[in-house]
Amino acid sequence: MEFSQVMPEIFPVLLCGGSGTRLWPVSRKSFPKQFVPLAGPGTLFQAAAGRMQGAPDVGRPLVLTNSDFRFIVAEQLAADGIRPGAILIEPEARNTGPAILAAALHLAAEHPDALMLVMPTDHSIPDVEAFRAAVSAGVPRARDGQIVTFGIRPDRPETGYGWIELGAVPVDGEAQKVARFVEKPPLDKARAMLAEGRYLWNAGIFLMSARVLVAAFAAHAPDLTGPVTEAVAGARTDLEFLRLAEGPWAAVRDVSIDYAVMEKAANVEVVPLGAAWSDLGDWNAVWREHGGRGAGTVAQGAVTAIDCKGSLLRSDGAAQHVVGIGLQDMIVVATPDAVLVADRSRAQDVKTAVAQLKARSVRQAEVFPRDHRPWGWFETLALADRFQVKRIVVKPGAALSLQSHVHRAEHWIVVSGTAQVTVGDEVKLLSENQSVYVPLGAIHRLANPGKVPVVLIEVQTGAYLGEDDIIRYEDIYARSGEKVAPR
Repeated sequence: MEFSQVMPEIFPVLLCGGSGTRLWPVSRKSFPKQFVPLAGPGTLFQAAAGRMQGAPDVGRPLVLTNSDFRFIVAEQLAADGIRPGAILIEPEARNTGPAILAAALHLAAEHPDALMLVMPTDHSIPDVEAFRAAVSAGVPRARDGQIVTFGIRPDRPETGYGWIELGAVPVDGEAQKVARFVEKPPLDKARAMLAEGRYLWNAGIFLMSARVLVAAFAAHAPDLTGPVTEAVAGARTDLEFLRLAEGPWAAVRDVSIDYAVMEKAANVEVVPLGAAWSDLGDWNAVWREHGGRGAGTVAQGAVTAIDCKGSLLRSDGAAQHVVGIGLQDMIVVATPDAVLVADRSRAQDVKTAVAQLKARSVRQAEVFPRDHRPWGWFETLALADRFQVKRIVVKPGAALSLQSHVHRAEHWIVVSGTAQVTVGDEVKLLSENQSVYVPLGAIHRLANPGKVPVVLIEVQTGAYLGEDDIIRYEDIYARSGEKVAPR
């Protein structure tokens, strides 16, 4: 069956949330794993966004994310030349059920019979053609009113995934009725299901028409339909984003699409996905994704491994060289501000470690030294009582808000590029090796009018150096939740 002959208009729906705990310290709440290069040169999010690009009759993707990630999403899509149909912002995380229903309602308003292909953006599927072939196999069934999910042939008794039971042994390229969904099983049950051969892993990927999915929620989770419909109807435009209405969204319960619909609906079928797949749910999965098998050792970044077996060694800091000697079945992951050392058999316990760090208010539990902003990024190089040193990178054409500080003064030194600096009523250009002083309380702005990034060193001095010591007067990014003071 040729893909191009049967594929009607499909809208990819990209789910982009996440807490960033299981692949700590590379993935954190402020910058979770879908935005990190883990399985190739690009990020997992970019790979998911590009998976259906260029296929016939495929519409622009719809992204579901939160406010913290919206500019990262927009930037990574733009870097790959992908124009989204819409980027919907959830006021609060409410799991996959409400998010997918919001996407269905948004699409149904203009394309009720179009198919929506729902994909998590933190999974690895290297074989794009095999993925498209599986989608093609599911299209006729989805057009006939079925909710099609995609299952992975298991190769081990995995306890970290949900499983799907079929009435017969699955056949590649054929949609079959789902007998039931099985929650993450204990090891003995997983071994039995693997041996029986009628089970697939649940990949969390779905294909159905927007109309069918809206009807499924109305039948099986009617309490969600009202508030989610109101949240979509009351959505407001914010730059290139569409913010769901906060009031009705607050009344939505937290529930996965599996619990809300899939485990109750009778019109659910599964197509085996004949391709390598991983949710990269822990460091063991990353080890396997990069060829780790048996005694094989995977080394990523600035790493030297001597007589190591069955281990993963990774360095995400150019200034940090990781050396492993005689390690067996170990995980060693180093970032500029944190190091993880664990037995591979304890990979799932990383989430517990993050919870303990968070309970102790350890900054590294959730945030990185590098802070991504819509205009670029900054990172702290030194922090002590009454002073802080930062490296700041401003993208071409970008500008920080017009602002002032109550408790600190700043000194900027341009390292590369040309910066446009506003201090009070004076506006001037600074090039490499030039500097400017911003007195405490002065209204100021930093902008990049050029075509190359501006890199500068900022030295802050004062009694309080927190990021909340800021009064904004103008902000081209219209960041919500931040007060803009009159001038």
